[in-house]
Amino acid sequence: MRFFVTGASGFIGSAVVAELRSAGHEVLGLARSDAAAATVAGLGAEVVRGTIEEVDLLRDAAGRSDGVINLAFNHDFSQFADSARVEAAAIDAMGDALAGTGRPLTVASGTLGLAPGRPALETDTMTADSTPRGAGWSAALALAERGVRATAVRLAPSVHNERKGGFASVLVDCARRTGVSGYLGDGTQRWPAVHVSDAARLFRMAAEKGEAGTAYHAVGDPGLALRDIAETIGVRFGLPARPVPDEDAQAQFGFLAAAVGLDAPASSAWTQETLGWRPTGPGLLTDLADFQR
Repeated sequence: MRFFVTGASGFIGSAVVAELRSAGHEVLGLARSDAAAATVAGLGAEVVRGTIEEVDLLRDAAGRSDGVINLAFNHDFSQFADSARVEAAAIDAMGDALAGTGRPLTVASGTLGLAPGRPALETDTMTADSTPRGAGWSAALALAERGVRATAVRLAPSVHNERKGGFASVLVDCARRTGVSGYLGDGTQRWPAVHVSDAARLFRMAAEKGEAGTAYHAVGDPGLALRDIAETIGVRFGLPARPVPDEDAQAQFGFLAAAVGLDAPASSAWTQETLGWRPTGPGLLTDLADFQR
């Protein structure tokens, strides 16, 4: 198959392109800069120069493909709502090119905040009203009714390897900036995580054989205590791990202050059962113990 991948040069995107190529697929990769284009070409993909805002270009590239995997997203959290609207418009445009064909369009989403206090399930709903990132999934879900095999891969908040860790990377940066590897309260809040290679494999499998209108969970560690994450970071960088008073949360964690207080485990049991996907990469604590940052 020939897949069009947006966000193809990013941390997750480059892993997805490599996974698709290793499975024998051809790839068109969206690249907005010379550096991104070089990365995409180096992975053995055909470069499509442009941005996620160029909907006509996206529509054309999707029309020349057997399927689409959408990973492009501006993670500047000060512009989160605007970024979500751009993402939804891009999904609509690419979906127009695939309408009525039964071809796949797989989008990225997240598990954080789906079901605070209990493991989030694949059947839990996400809407544009409940979270800005839900707009992309709502757009994809609508395409499932137009003859597009639209699916979502909901990512754990920490997608990691030994060099990057999603939200865990932010905790590392906060610890090194403040000199304290912190957590809130007793630190029993749980966060899921997934190795980037496992996430990439799930994107491929969802695009190859996922069922229209279905969300799958890229979750390896279903719920790690924030205290354990903080203590592992503290050992790695020689910093004390201790609780942070609620009134100091903003100063310690920045934009993650609200998220650090969430107990947000997630399950991937149904994903594993239905797709045959199994997480095999190192866990987050293993990667953090030798984190290169």
